[in-house]
Amino acid sequence: MARVILVSNRLPITIRLGAEGAWIERSPGGLATGLRRPHERSEGLWIGWPGVTDRTPPERLAEVDGQIRAQRLVPVSLSREEVARFYDGFSNRIIWPVLHYFTENLPVSNDDWPVYDAVNRRFAEAVVEVYQPGDLIWVHDYQLMRVPFYLRERLPRARIGFFLHVPFPSAELFRILPPRRELLEGLLGADLVGFHTSSYVRHFTSALLQVLGLPAGVDRIAYAGREVRFGVYPMGVNVEHLGKLAESPEVAALTARYWGGPECATMLAIDRLDYTKGVPRRLLAFERMLQRHPELHGRVRMLKVAVPSRVTVDAYKEYRDSVDTLIGRIHGAFATPEWVPVHYMYRSFSEAEVVALYRAADVMLVTPLRDGMNLVAKEFVAARTDEDGVLVLSEFAGAAAELAGALIVNPFDVDRTAETFYAALRMGSEERRVRMRALRERVAAEPVDDWSDRFLATLAEAGSPEAGAAVSGDTPGHVALAAERARQAARLVLLLDYDGTLVELQARPEFAVPDPDLMDLLTRLGNRRRTEVHILTGRSAGFLDHWLAGLPVHLHAEHGAYSRAPGKKDWEPHVSGTQSWQTVVSPLLLEFARKTPGAHLERKSSSLAWHWRSAEPEFGFRQATELGLRLQQALTTLPVEVVFGDHVLEIRPYGINKGEVMRRLADSGRRAAFYVAVGNDPTDEDLFAALPAGSVAIHVGPGESCASLRIATVAEVRAFLRSLLGEPAGAGGGR
Repeated sequence: MARVILVSNRLPITIRLGAEGAWIERSPGGLATGLRRPHERSEGLWIGWPGVTDRTPPERLAEVDGQIRAQRLVPVSLSREEVARFYDGFSNRIIWPVLHYFTENLPVSNDDWPVYDAVNRRFAEAVVEVYQPGDLIWVHDYQLMRVPFYLRERLPRARIGFFLHVPFPSAELFRILPPRRELLEGLLGADLVGFHTSSYVRHFTSALLQVLGLPAGVDRIAYAGREVRFGVYPMGVNVEHLGKLAESPEVAALTARYWGGPECATMLAIDRLDYTKGVPRRLLAFERMLQRHPELHGRVRMLKVAVPSRVTVDAYKEYRDSVDTLIGRIHGAFATPEWVPVHYMYRSFSEAEVVALYRAADVMLVTPLRDGMNLVAKEFVAARTDEDGVLVLSEFAGAAAELAGALIVNPFDVDRTAETFYAALRMGSEERRVRMRALRERVAAEPVDDWSDRFLATLAEAGSPEAGAAVSGDTPGHVALAAERARQAARLVLLLDYDGTLVELQARPEFAVPDPDLMDLLTRLGNRRRTEVHILTGRSAGFLDHWLAGLPVHLHAEHGAYSRAPGKKDWEPHVSGTQSWQTVVSPLLLEFARKTPGAHLERKSSSLAWHWRSAEPEFGFRQATELGLRLQQALTTLPVEVVFGDHVLEIRPYGINKGEVMRRLADSGRRAAFYVAVGNDPTDEDLFAALPAGSVAIHVGPGESCASLRIATVAEVRAFLRSLLGEPAGAGGGR
């Protein structure tokens, strides 16, 4: 198999620094367990932060570094400030609460985004240093959402996967994140993006549409000349290992210690002390159960294991205080000298101790308010080789989509959760076994090794050169080479789109007016020796007359329906016949504009345009799709065509497109010229397709295109055009 390069925020180790020296231990966590097999089988590398900072003595760092690299682990060193701002600051104060729907936990302000982005670039650079052609790169989790973007820049042909281990929230929630575009563009650097559940995939595709304006298919999207796939890959646990451990003498001895006995049922809850885990509501439900069912006093106890988490984040300190207070209240109301209702343990446990707790539990409580998967639920099931025990599971854990044998609760409904707790305690032995058998069958069907094997197999296919993922023309070096060819050309013809190419796209087209820097740039390009500039746009002749009439450039309005050379006053029409068809189409377009808030109709001399950039993206996309179908039915006998552009649907006469402009230029004797065409819209594809051999086509931004080169932004387009004048790419506009 191909070598796998794993990339995660932390390496799967814990470093111990003692008086006798330094040593490392393998971490027992779910991610470390899940990725151990691909790391070992492929002789691969694992890149991540080792857990030590720049304040560790140098001699200790050198000692630890040698041990780390001997295990094919590649450390990324971070300073204490970087850890505080990248991990505690932006990852856990900004991204984590939004992805888990806890927007009330967001700080009023945060300036840690530049550090998050810079650290992600560092991780990508660490991958580039060890990458070999044919490697599979697999990046993990929310701390590294920008890494695929930077990897794609440096390794355009690499096969890159990303897996999100936490929820992907609804698009409305995701849009709260200030760098929402940058995070999505980061993920789209991958060839394959994996999630735990189908709902997370739906939310992701909705965010692509609402934030980036990119409509996606069920499991893939065309982006930047590549195909990005996404899919559902629910993570499992090491069923065989947990089963054997559960049957071991060590665990049997520990289980006897934790078991409450036949007279006192044990309800177990094991979580990191994180506000997403729903610990206070779980305690409230337990309290409510004791209030309603006094016969349980002295006959049930909750073992609450709280693993310390992010102790430096203020929200977590406050959360721990609230949990302590609530447990104290329950004890004050119900505890007796012989009985303590909640046994609270705030520490980490060994794997054997955790499995023993699973075996000792009559009821397992996994009731997070939001969780990507929650492997604790699956571990509990895997450990119950005795086919006993009841699992109470939150519907907001990703595992709920798979574990139908559990008692599913809404943790926000404290009263019903309390009654479910009570029902779990009273469940008969036969029903417990039936449910547990169903749970064990499901968990055994998808062990953790199957999860990694499936993902990597799909990545190998999705990112293969045969799948059309080659993007060799997208790198800055290729664009610079095209600029050099243009500068050296004996005769240069520039064919430039307007909206989204020379100016940023706006909510309404009339708002996108040229700024002084653009006017100066176009003037100097038009006056450049042996250079001809053509602006091809869907804008009306009136708009171009008003804003660009005085420039030394050729203007082509309404996608080439009208043209005018520099210094001329009159427009040359290329459309014939009447436009009576507009009276047939206008009522339908106006009807859909009224039904779609934010949409509007633009009337031109030869065409009509239905714009929906200001509409709610998903609704606007659905309306545009339906409108397109209705128009195609209504216009079958008329000499017009329906064209989908960037958030615009246009009806125009047949034979009027930017490709026809190119053909007219070629017929006029400009065959010997070197053509450079730049555009961002589907309507520019006609132009790209009509270019003579040897020309350069440049697509701006994301989206599918036949262009051989890509430029990311309007600012970079202007920098490219300035470079044709011999200016540095970063130079400003006017002089």
